[in-house]
Amino acid sequence: MKRNRPLKVMLVAVEASADALGAGLARALNDRLGEDVAFVGVGGARMAEAGIASPVDIAGLSLIGLFEIAAAVPRALDDLEATIRLAEAEQPDVAVLIDSWEFTWRVARRLRIRTPEVAIVKYAAPQVWATRPGRARVLARLADHLLTLLDFEAPYFERAGLPTTFVGNPTLSSDLSGVDGARFRASIEAGPEEPILLVLPGSRPGEIKRVMPAFEDAALRLKRERPQLHLVVPAAEIVAKVVKARVAGWPVRAHVIEGEAARLDAMAAATLALACSGTVTSELARAGCPMLVGYRGHPLTALVARMVIRVPYLTLINIAAGKAVAPEFLQGDCTGPKLAAAAARLLDDPAARAAQAAAQTAALAKLGVGGGDPFGAAADAVIGVARERGLIETL
Repeated sequence: MKRNRPLKVMLVAVEASADALGAGLARALNDRLGEDVAFVGVGGARMAEAGIASPVDIAGLSLIGLFEIAAAVPRALDDLEATIRLAEAEQPDVAVLIDSWEFTWRVARRLRIRTPEVAIVKYAAPQVWATRPGRARVLARLADHLLTLLDFEAPYFERAGLPTTFVGNPTLSSDLSGVDGARFRASIEAGPEEPILLVLPGSRPGEIKRVMPAFEDAALRLKRERPQLHLVVPAAEIVAKVVKARVAGWPVRAHVIEGEAARLDAMAAATLALACSGTVTSELARAGCPMLVGYRGHPLTALVARMVIRVPYLTLINIAAGKAVAPEFLQGDCTGPKLAAAAARLLDDPAARAAQAAAQTAALAKLGVGGGDPFGAAADAVIGVARERGLIETL
């Protein structure tokens, strides 16, 4: 490489799943470029572990939904401006904007105006196949390259004139060989046949506020009826404090766990999961854990969503399967009594649990489980963009 300074890459991630993508990409770029790459950015704990200090606390930006975002506009605008000022001060060569459409497209628009020389790469596509297809044209005007997690997404953006690379989804390709359900059972003193219910209320503050009450009610109902049931609540770093405080008030014992290794072990050990819709549903499916999927958004956001969403399901594995292999309980159906009744049927029927787990696995196959190294592919694509700009002469 013939440069006077390292390639400077800015990573922007304002949600837990995006933070994980950013950390993985940073490590893959380091593996390839070593001292010839430097990072700045906005992110969370995962990116901090990868050596990227963030001037912005992303906890208040993990939002979804038109009206939830509207309520946080003053804070979001301040953090948006802080992100752009960071770019102006650091003058990165490439800015990688990760997921979180509502925040990152605004970052891209301002970067185009205030730091026009930076190459903009969007990592993870907006789901134009499900809603708002016009976002493909918007992104084509703002970004230089797109990295998609799903192989069927690329044509939507290529038709709009945006160079696109399918890199793969780390959730579907991660190495689970070290995951150990028995180890987790031992850690919480659960016998081999004792049931474990995972309660996964989401990784955004709004999800904890709207989804957690129904999950909590269902879990406590089930525990009262089944004293031997072990309750386990994995807490995402962004919302860990509020989750711990809430679970501490439960009248029964529950295990709150943190960290990637413990969470994956818990998924392998669990009998059943109550899961907030999101990336975690694919992780549960890979672990072979049957689940019920719940979600509650702002009522006005839900009204708008019903008018614009073009797919019948919210969960990716259900969309892939073309049917509700993982039952969904959305909005008014996401209640403690309804979730508890459905969970009780599965807890009491091993054959039904096995059938659902098998159907979830079959749906994953349609999404392309396994394959290559998604983070390596993403790093290679970013390096390719830098090479096209003349930022990297030789490798």
